[in-house]
Amino acid sequence: MTKSTIAILVYILGVIFGALVLDVWSAETGPKAFIGIAWTAILLVALLYADKYEKK
Repeated sequence: MTKSTIAILVYILGVIFGALVLDVWSAETGPKAFIGIAWTAILLVALLYADKYEKK
């Protein structure tokens, strides 16, 4: 498994956890909505570094 695949799997598990347990995507918007934005930003940074180090 490549590092980018692992990062994507962790992201998907985190999104499912956020949707079911934390109720991030409920009708009431609030500070919890930023959790999803931050989680996506972390994924993008992880993919950037995984791709950068796989090319070496």
